[in-house]
Amino acid sequence: MRRSTFLRVLAAAAFAAGPLAAPLGAQSAAAPSTAAPSTLVVLVRHAEKGTEPAADPPLTAAGEARAQALADVLADAHVDAVISTPYRRTQGTAALIATKRGLTPELVPIATGIPAHAAAVAASIRERHRGQTVLVVEHSNTVAAIVRALGGPQLADLCDQQYASLFVLEVPAEGAAKLVRSTYGAADPAGAGSCGTMK
Repeated sequence: MRRSTFLRVLAAAAFAAGPLAAPLGAQSAAAPSTAAPSTLVVLVRHAEKGTEPAADPPLTAAGEARAQALADVLADAHVDAVISTPYRRTQGTAALIATKRGLTPELVPIATGIPAHAAAVAASIRERHRGQTVLVVEHSNTVAAIVRALGGPQLADLCDQQYASLFVLEVPAEGAAKLVRSTYGAADPAGAGSCGTMK
């Protein structure tokens, strides 16, 4: 699938308020553009995580199912690069896509704090992956910061029970970024958007 088609399908799904639950396989009929290609950033929070070990738990069975759903949604997106934090839950969420595409995920630590982390992820995308399709797997309290660092709108952090959100940023060579927000995989439980603690 061409990247322009991928973005259009995501936008249509978002505007229709429908979840993305199947591979995106429509063919593009758009005429080729002579403009510099935009960078397409697909940004998600890691899938459902366990509780042990507390410092770095792996995905649960539900998380593994969501990771498969993400791989299905992005099956035809031609992901060129994967960026995540060094935790088992983020790497596990991205593993199926990275393996299928033959990619080694780029691991960006959060040790320097969220603003510096978001800036480092945005810098890597702009400097190393311009014009590519990049999957970024993050955390409930870093997703919004990265959207903003890439020129997107100011968003609230995700809640602890929110795992289904999928953000797509089209970052042009010049001008403002465009954001599409949708969902994928199993729906979040009722009330998942009301929260206090972020993890």
